[in-house]
Amino acid sequence: MTTRVRLDRISSSTRNAALSTDVIVGDEIVPVEGYILAVRVLDDKSTYNTVEDVTGRMLALRAGDVLAGTLGTRRALRGYAGVVPTHIASGDTIEVLNLGGILGRCTSVNPDVGQPFKTEVLGAVLAFPELGDRVGRPAHIGDRAVPPSEQLESRVPVVYVAGTCMNAGKTVAAAELVRGLARGGLRVGAAKLTGVSLMRDALSMLDAGAVAALTFNDVGVASTHAGVTVATAKGIFNRLAASKPDVIVAELGDGILGEYGVQDILHDEELMGVGAAYVMAAPDPV
Repeated sequence: MTTRVRLDRISSSTRNAALSTDVIVGDEIVPVEGYILAVRVLDDKSTYNTVEDVTGRMLALRAGDVLAGTLGTRRALRGYAGVVPTHIASGDTIEVLNLGGILGRCTSVNPDVGQPFKTEVLGAVLAFPELGDRVGRPAHIGDRAVPPSEQLESRVPVVYVAGTCMNAGKTVAAAELVRGLARGGLRVGAAKLTGVSLMRDALSMLDAGAVAALTFNDVGVASTHAGVTVATAKGIFNRLAASKPDVIVAELGDGILGEYGVQDILHDEELMGVGAAYVMAAPDPV
């Protein structure tokens, strides 16, 4: 069964799918990362109560709002942790796990940000990729995505910015590097290679003077983990090379010891072979 739904909020994690405000949802839900759901917010919150839309604006979420979000996992020490349930049906309750609209079952809460938004699942947002299609298929953020690559074709030098944990100052450092390099007359590309979907960090680097910026979400990945980050990073660098940058500043979200696949990148010979400099943000003793 399908239903027409009007969306009040379209989260940034869904942006590859280029959703319109009016969508068709179906009740056949694929419980796998990257698939897009329509959900209704069930409660109000006074903290951590916004969602980033596809333009990068932070918009308030209120009880009753219908949100398009993306199934994904999160493992944040200073936020929420959560997983994609093995079964999801219309009418089920799941939570909003981050500001980018990642949806899942919350497994751990940081008291500083309160309980996550609870939402009622309305259904899977359907895509109609072929003109004239009358039968949709569940929309996925891999639609229209930058292709991952097993081979690094770009030879643009990369400045890698890593940290010991989240909120370590990596994005601030990356943005300042972009600013300094751009003011020095270089064309700078920017990337965020690991973490959980959110446009904010890439937008910060664009604001600092980057000529182009991409994140793993552009490759159709909702949240990174070991096994996906190397091909994702190579796909990002290959696409950024088309902008003819002199250098790329690449932020590695989360910490080097976290679960987002940072170490896979640091152990890959091709990716390290283009490394021109390595910056570490280390505000804690890890």
